[in-house]
Amino acid sequence: MGATKQLCTFSVGEGFFGIPVERVQEVVRPQPITPVPLAPKVIRGLINLRGQILTAIDLRYRLGLGEPGDAKLLMNVVVRTDDSPVSFLVDEIGEVLDVDEDSFEAPPDTLQGEMRNLIGGAYKLEGRLLLALSTERTVSPANELRNKNRD
Repeated sequence: MGATKQLCTFSVGEGFFGIPVERVQEVVRPQPITPVPLAPKVIRGLINLRGQILTAIDLRYRLGLGEPGDAKLLMNVVVRTDDSPVSFLVDEIGEVLDVDEDSFEAPPDTLQGEMRNLIGGAYKLEGRLLLALSTERTVSPANELRNKNRD
């Protein structure tokens, strides 16, 4: 058995995703979201987390999975980035899993569209596939986010 890695897992739509636990600042229950006028759809708005203002990125839009759920029900995965923390809005929080690095593979050929660019690879688990989300690609480049999905 090879080296293991810990991933914080969550669900968005039918997908099961994970990001390295060291990138996660915290997981927070649904928070009030303040919309940002003229922001692209992928940016759901801003949340105030104990005085810290975070950009809330709607992963359903970012991953190309269609219309988001009710913002009052979406959980927040607060992720550390090179610039500042951001919140990924997800449907459901999973658990922290230890995954074997030997089970890591290239992204499946079935991934299409924007999701293909954001998934770094996949881990085969018993009965399901865990898609490794690239946090940096998900939050950047800023220009792409500004220009994407404008109404």
